[in-house]
Amino acid sequence: MPIEKVNSKVVKAVLTPGRAVLARRGAMLFYTGDVQFQPHSAGGAPGMGMGGMAGMAGMAGRAMAGENVPMMVAQVGGSGAGGGGEVHYGHAGLHVQVIQLDGSMNLSVEADRLLAHDAHLQTSIVFLGQQGGIRGAVRGAVTGQGLFTTQVSGQGSVAVLSHGGSFEIAVGQGRPVVVDPQAYVGHVGNLRVDVSASVGWREAVGKGSGEAIQLKISGQGTVFVQASEQKF
Repeated sequence: MPIEKVNSKVVKAVLTPGRAVLARRGAMLFYTGDVQFQPHSAGGAPGMGMGGMAGMAGMAGRAMAGENVPMMVAQVGGSGAGGGGEVHYGHAGLHVQVIQLDGSMNLSVEADRLLAHDAHLQTSIVFLGQQGGIRGAVRGAVTGQGLFTTQVSGQGSVAVLSHGGSFEIAVGQGRPVVVDPQAYVGHVGNLRVDVSASVGWREAVGKGSGEAIQLKISGQGTVFVQASEQKF
């Protein structure tokens, strides 16, 4: 478990030879040991093996989609023989939750909520129209999420940012969960996220926020909700 929660707003990444971490630029608080930092690029970072480069594959698409958040690679410096280090991360005093992926399900989350993740995890950009057709695209436009989201896959740790902290809600077949779009953080599993309007469509579009617009989440998985309606 290379990424561990220190407190509600700080995580620690434990680095060993061959095991690197990607984190948003400027999020490093302090580090100890033999650690090198390099700007993230779609082609990978010098000195890293293919296992470390896998998590960089989605960056070109992310930039095209407007989902680009500058990232830095942290890895053991020098030859790495017998070396190691620890890096502490935090951002803007926001709360952090560490999500463990077991490789069986993907995490869908907005790029600006990603604080850090294992470099071997794969990231890709997904058009919301692929997650519910026209309804998915409308969902992004109406809620302010945009038309694209970031998908993280593989087995490893992901540190996600939120306002006021976040918590998990299990979603099961026949038990949909309705979430305020401003409180939605992300989800793991085979879930469908649709826009639900509690008032007339014309009124809902006019308001664009508040209780009129809701996200109806159904399927099988877990949704992460923050304890605030404040957007990034």
